[in-house]
Amino acid sequence: MSGADAGSGPAGGTDRATARAGMRERAERDRRVRRVLWIEGCGNLSVILGKTAVGLGTGSATILGDAVHSLADLANNAIALVVARVSTDPPDREHPYGHRKFETLAVFVLGVLLVVLAVELATRAITRGEPRIAQSGWGLAVMFGVLAVNVSVATWEGRRARELDSDLLRADARHTASDVLVTSAAIVGWQLAAVGYPWLDTVFSMGVAALILGLAWGLFRRVVPVLVDHSATDPEVVETVVGTIAGVRGTRRVRSSGAAAQVRLDVTVAVDGSLPTADSHAIADRVEAALRERLGLEDVTVHVEPDERGPDAPGGSTARRNEE
Repeated sequence: MSGADAGSGPAGGTDRATARAGMRERAERDRRVRRVLWIEGCGNLSVILGKTAVGLGTGSATILGDAVHSLADLANNAIALVVARVSTDPPDREHPYGHRKFETLAVFVLGVLLVVLAVELATRAITRGEPRIAQSGWGLAVMFGVLAVNVSVATWEGRRARELDSDLLRADARHTASDVLVTSAAIVGWQLAAVGYPWLDTVFSMGVAALILGLAWGLFRRVVPVLVDHSATDPEVVETVVGTIAGVRGTRRVRSSGAAAQVRLDVTVAVDGSLPTADSHAIADRVEAALRERLGLEDVTVHVEPDERGPDAPGGSTARRNEE
């Protein structure tokens, strides 16, 4: 039994109005996320053009390889835009809990791409030869301009990710930050190779590969628990909140999953078995309202089970949690 099934009275109308307001807020958030991705994609396109011009003008395979990496960034933007659109679709027959995990899955894919990038960078550093590379004043100026664009975009996107609480933007901002590292290494490698020290270019490239792997590990630590449905809410905290509701004799089970901003909570409580259905339903409504208000949750389902100990039995927790 759940408070979501409340009737058509004033409380039910208030719940529906609150739900509609929440949906509008989420839609606005998702629209802002897509706008950030569009702007970041335009920045990536300008970076690709600049790196390609410098690589072709100087004969630097390192700079051209960095341009290919930025092309992958642009492809990631396109994927992220598609996923951001899909993840906002309402629940349907095939996805009764909605499509929000598509966003989490996209973050995981971006982490995998960072690993691929790190391995590719390390492999290229070890296996490439010693080509003749030209110095270029204009090319150096362009590459510093590219760095400025990347730093600005990564900083701005990271700030917007915090404001919008978007894992997708956090992942993309980190990916853009990795581009700053790769571009810096490419510039250093290009300059060192041009003056006769190609082995130092290899050392810098390997260091950057290690840093990128660290970024990928951070993403995996964030999203893998969500993908494997790791508990997202402390059962002890839930039991404490539920225990304050009059009529509840115990918490039988607590289950939760999801990302920080999209936690789904399922709780089973025990009530007096002799209560009429309407009274049991009212208790479930109060439990749901308390969990929404005190824990800041949106998706809460409350089930009730009869406790046959009699109307004067004491309350208390008889929790059977996830491990059962």
